[in-house]
Amino acid sequence: MKKVFLTLSFLSLSAAMFAQTYMTRTGKISFNATTAGSPEKIEGINNEVANIIDAKTGNIVFQLPVKSFKFERELMQEHFNENYMESDKYPKAEFKGAIANMNEVNFAKDGTYNAKVTGQLTIHGVTKDISVLGAITVSGNTIKAAAKFNIKLQDYHIDIPGVVADKIAKEAIIKLESDLVRK
Repeated sequence: MKKVFLTLSFLSLSAAMFAQTYMTRTGKISFNATTAGSPEKIEGINNEVANIIDAKTGNIVFQLPVKSFKFERELMQEHFNENYMESDKYPKAEFKGAIANMNEVNFAKDGTYNAKVTGQLTIHGVTKDISVLGAITVSGNTIKAAAKFNIKLQDYHIDIPGVVADKIAKEAIIKLESDLVRK
């Protein structure tokens, strides 16, 4: 009887802990590296972003396959993967961090909360500490995470050849939109 009670207690505790995790595999990250001198938009969109947020600890993980960025033109996508991101060598990008102001985010109450997220962003094999302001919108068993920030391409060893240097921005604008469901 004691073993049954302990097992049921453990399962209940595990379920409660797991219920505080929000997940998706269809988050969206886009970037824009267009300059005023560019004859076309330098933009990519990736809708295959895996994202987990632990509502108890504030821990966050984003992971995405680099080759899943889509562009208006196929040639631009090919250049992005082969020349700039070296996607075969560095197949994924990742962020691991946490909500720094967890005391201001209430996952138990519907509403929109400002979130300061800090952690490590890995792109092109380079990991950098970053801090980003974003928003978390709680609605029942779902949350929406959104953020917009800039990264310097040279910080991640993404080289831009001189012949196109005036067409590709030195900083890319990154936008994140992720709808997560409590699991």
